Amino acid sequence: MSEKIRCGWVKLNDPVYVAYHDEEWGKPLHDEKALFELFSLETQSAGLSWLTVLKKREGYREVFENFELEKVAAFSEEDLERILSSGLVIKSRAKIEAIISNAKGFVQIVSEFGSIDNYFFSRVQGKQKVNDIHDYKTAPNKTDISDAITKDLKKRGFKFVGSVTIYAFMQACGMVDDHENSCFCKRR
Repeated sequence: MSEKIRCGWVKLNDPVYVAYHDEEWGKPLHDEKALFELFSLETQSAGLSWLTVLKKREGYREVFENFELEKVAAFSEEDLERILSSGLVIKSRAKIEAIISNAKGFVQIVSEFGSIDNYFFSRVQGKQKVNDIHDYKTAPNKTDISDAITKDLKKRGFKFVGSVTIYAFMQACGMVDDHENSCFCKRR
């Protein structure tokens, strides 16, 4: 049996990373709770490796009520302190505050656009953009679309939302397919 060919960035010695690549990354995601979770986790990775965040995912789910948007948007200072002292997440007050603040922003986005999914996927006309990627090192790390989303989110008060972070989210949630052309996950 031949070995599956994966994107060059995948750490093959880490089953969590391999599973994330094979089962999630780049696959169009339209579930509201899952989009909020993924967006929140991407904001946590600023200055850290994605694997560090991924390995704490269950802890984030636990302390953030499985990313129930309305619940997180209603979190208090007491909830913030509980999360910071839990030992289950990256201990950065600013990043934890950002998830709570961004949840409030998403409540407004849902009110305006109908869903988080509509807000993001309308930027790619509702369907995944498949990019021609021969080597992951040549994939873009931001685009005009990620720049526009970033500008809009910042105007809405979102935090930890630079264009590189937003493009990483776009890749992760499948707005774009940046799998290498040789990868078995590439959409043809």
